[in-house]
Amino acid sequence: MITSYGWSDLLAAAFAPHARAGHLPGRVVVQQRNGYLVATDAGEVRAKGSGRLLHEVGEAGQPAVGDWVALSMDRAQGTGTIHAILPRRTAFVRRAADSLATVQVIASNIDVAFVVVSLNADLNARRIERYLAAAWQSGARPVVVLTKADLCEDLEAEVARVGALAGDCPVIAVSARQGTGLEALLAQVGPGETCVLIGSSGAGKSTLVNAFLGEARMATAAIREGDDKGRHTTSHRHLVLLPGGGLIIDTPGMREVGLIGEDDGLSEVFEDIEALIGQCRFSDCGHGGEPGCAVRGALESGALDADRWASFQKLGTELAAVAAKAEQAVKDAERRGRKAYRATRKADRDGD
Repeated sequence: MITSYGWSDLLAAAFAPHARAGHLPGRVVVQQRNGYLVATDAGEVRAKGSGRLLHEVGEAGQPAVGDWVALSMDRAQGTGTIHAILPRRTAFVRRAADSLATVQVIASNIDVAFVVVSLNADLNARRIERYLAAAWQSGARPVVVLTKADLCEDLEAEVARVGALAGDCPVIAVSARQGTGLEALLAQVGPGETCVLIGSSGAGKSTLVNAFLGEARMATAAIREGDDKGRHTTSHRHLVLLPGGGLIIDTPGMREVGLIGEDDGLSEVFEDIEALIGQCRFSDCGHGGEPGCAVRGALESGALDADRWASFQKLGTELAAVAAKAEQAVKDAERRGRKAYRATRKADRDGD
């Protein structure tokens, strides 16, 4: 059964030490506050993390949907206990927009990230840029999905506008109601590959999953009239098998996601700005009043949109703050270690 969830010889080799310990392999398919649902060769099993596992790992180390885990079974109760998580190949990590310290893995071992945006209201270009940067950072291939295409008056113009933001990422417009664009979207996910749906509430993520499956598997809700805002219809993350052999993870809506401390995603999304920066006369150009600044020249000529430049600066500042926070955490840990070492040495001397 787990072969349909992407189990491979490579994973089996990584799992060998856990197999010798008598544990069984499985993949987390549902994550809820009170535990997990894990797919195993014996079927789906309800499981919880062991006390040792939960004690030793931080927030980002908790089991997440998509994780391959080692678990023991309580045959009498029909439940399992997760003892270990296999190394993650990729991970979509959410850092709360209002916190530099809170990190949560939304989905792991993913190949494709569908950035889902609804066409029933004004598109938020800045949010798309943020989602794309986070998707690139995850290690997955981003694909922008424009839902509710049947409600858009000028579809071609909207696709072109988003395409200008997405760079080399595919941009696919779909209508679950009319069934258009779904085959092209599914073609982005090969057999055994896992994709994750990310986007705000009401973007149509659960409706997409239902359209792929041909049944109402995921709960959906109508968009509120007046403000085009959606309600949170998915309350937990869920990994689902697709008819073509791929897998898909639906996620609760997220209006904002924070970035982690790497700038690779930013460079991918803002490749045009990175190119301009490389053309500045001075390598340490602050892009203010310096002579020969290519960025200022592009802003003044209109070749670079001022809002896009502001978005790049905002995300760059956020990443710098995250990096500084991480560096300070390392220094604090080293300081605590030195303090503990000195205390131990003092205690040894006093005991002589």
